Amino acid sequence: MQRVREIALKVSSWGRWGAEDERGTLNFVTPETVRRAAACVKRGEVFALGLPFGADGPQIGQGGRVNPIHLMSAIDGRLGADVEAPRFADDFITMPLQCATQWDSLAHVWYDGRLYNGFPATTVGTAGAARDGIDKLGAGVVGRGVLLDVARARGVERLRAGEVISPDVLEAAERAAGVRVGRGDVLLVRTGHLGVFTVDGNREGYMRSMPGLGIACVPWLHEREVAAVASDTSAVEVIPFEDPALPLPVHALCIRDMGLTLGEMFALDALAEDCARDGVWEFLFSAPALRVTGGTGSPLNPLAVK
Repeated sequence: MQRVREIALKVSSWGRWGAEDERGTLNFVTPETVRRAAACVKRGEVFALGLPFGADGPQIGQGGRVNPIHLMSAIDGRLGADVEAPRFADDFITMPLQCATQWDSLAHVWYDGRLYNGFPATTVGTAGAARDGIDKLGAGVVGRGVLLDVARARGVERLRAGEVISPDVLEAAERAAGVRVGRGDVLLVRTGHLGVFTVDGNREGYMRSMPGLGIACVPWLHEREVAAVASDTSAVEVIPFEDPALPLPVHALCIRDMGLTLGEMFALDALAEDCARDGVWEFLFSAPALRVTGGTGSPLNPLAVK
């Protein structure tokens, strides 16, 4: 943990937006950045970036996460005895909040007994997260999205599982796309790894190992002042970890120290194909979290509008 603590001293956002802040780097999203994002809409084309929430999702039971269980509570429901009256159907769903496309809340990962902005980890209990919960995102995540297609920039269909993405790799993808990630942006990183699940049908291969951001990307993200980061993998960061003795270092530094919201299992292939065709890698991005009181994550159907 020594390396994590050393980097934390350089990237910490604790107190930057006040002692009570629970939104972290989403504070970089301002009316000005939203107006700039709205100006990215030229064609009105909308891309849905979320996986379906169904029984055939990617989960394999790790950490108790399962795929959604969808049940009907009413089929051919009736109000009253009139056989000609309108009928209705109702249903409900039971699922982990992080079983498919989702945001992590700032209460999702911590160390040394402290959450983002110094709140005690004991504020997370059986009723959820009293501090840094997903409900604290409020107005959600909206702004300029920038897609860095690392796989395409490398000239490959997919990055290899365990391949580390460094700041140099991100910057090479920026140059290939002709964009620069900056303050208030939502960075989407495409590795192509989602195809292990969606094309190959290999849940185990998708969930257990993956390409992703290395720990050196954390200071880079801090310097660029991005609002949020998401990827097409289930962890954003590389697995196996760069140091086997140091699990989830990117999560720890981004969530606990920077207050940077992470998104996982984003479906980026169709958007990437369109960006490659028209050469435009920026767009209006919107992904509001469900306001689950005390939630440590939220399912999503993110949208990109070009």
